[in-house]
Amino acid sequence: MQIEIKDGSYKIRGKDVDLKGMVFPLVEEFKVGAKGGYVTVDGRAVAGFPDRAIKIMCSGKDAYVNAGDKKTSQREETDEETIERMRERFEMLEDMTRATKKGAVRAMIVSGPPGVGKSHGVEKVLGKHQLLDTIGERAPKYEVVKGAMSAIGLYCKLFKMADKDNVVVFDDCDSIFSDELSLNILKAALDSKKTRRIHWNTDSFKLRNEGVPDSFEFKGSAIFITNIKFDNVKSAKMRDHLTALESRCHYVDLTIDTDREKLLRIKQITNDGMLDEYKLTDETVQEIVDFVDINKKRLRELSLRTVLKVADLAKAFPTKWEAMAENTVMKR
Repeated sequence: MQIEIKDGSYKIRGKDVDLKGMVFPLVEEFKVGAKGGYVTVDGRAVAGFPDRAIKIMCSGKDAYVNAGDKKTSQREETDEETIERMRERFEMLEDMTRATKKGAVRAMIVSGPPGVGKSHGVEKVLGKHQLLDTIGERAPKYEVVKGAMSAIGLYCKLFKMADKDNVVVFDDCDSIFSDELSLNILKAALDSKKTRRIHWNTDSFKLRNEGVPDSFEFKGSAIFITNIKFDNVKSAKMRDHLTALESRCHYVDLTIDTDREKLLRIKQITNDGMLDEYKLTDETVQEIVDFVDINKKRLRELSLRTVLKVADLAKAFPTKWEAMAENTVMKR
């Protein structure tokens, strides 16, 4: 059933938004809660609203009517709302990283396109802990693993980081997602049971040579940073394994999917001072952002990394960086 709001509001990014005339799928009829009356609708159906059931504040059943054949409303986020949404997601990523370091969160998957700052947020939080470990002359309690990794290499790495409060960060280490043995090891390491014991049941010279036992208890945590959107994986076999892994992890989708969102993320981080260390003029920084905006359809990659590449050129070639960038970061 579709309903049309006659008198109701919903708080978006801290501001009450009047929803008069908007149409939503009904989830549950009017109720009265601790904060007043509300009707529950499906926010997923309308752009700019959370991907869940939401409560629209209203005075009673007469605040909405059956919309009949009317189509669900469409509402685009403003640039300010999108930037605030992304900022909240990255703040949440840092909070979740702290919880993972404390062991309150056993594992987390961070999904988003390349070059939007996924790794930076995680490493910024863990780096503060490592600084304290260095000052206290303690062994580092987190390690970042990049690139390809075999199943036995994964087993050895988890053994090395098996103690409580340790965190293993798998950054773009997507080969483990397509290897059945690796996924089985991860499922054992991140199981919801109180004791998480991992076994290697095949004789191995590597394990003997490195003094790694054929079974151990893993008490640490893991963070997976990936460009893969698990929901979009089409391989049925791989999807089954990823579902099993996802069920053991908190899944953080940074919701940066469109060119518009990527560009707004670039503008947000640039305004926050990403290019300050280059000591460029404000005019040059704005010209770099404008260059990326104007040429976004021709860039090899619309990302923060591209902005840094262009800034490198602006620093090295103040009078001809645009011509240089045209030949190095753009498709011909």
